[in-house]
Amino acid sequence: MNNLMKEGMIEPKVSLEIIIKEVEAIVVDELMAEDRLMDEVREKLKSFESEIEKKHMDYKTLFDLMKQKLIKERNIII
Repeated sequence: MNNLMKEGMIEPKVSLEIIIKEVEAIVVDELMAEDRLMDEVREKLKSFESEIEKKHMDYKTLFDLMKQKLIKERNIII
């Protein structure tokens, strides 16, 4: 960013510190998106817990399938 400013390619309207804080917040939010998705999948699978056990289904496979389904439905990039 400093190079872009030095070469006159960008001229920020706010301080560099504010820009850095905003970028950090965006990055952290994006990194947490997968965590939130995984929590949601766990909660959804909890409601099927007895059926999963009864039918001897593989939890990890179901988890991965549900996670991929939600990623596709919501156009999430992870």
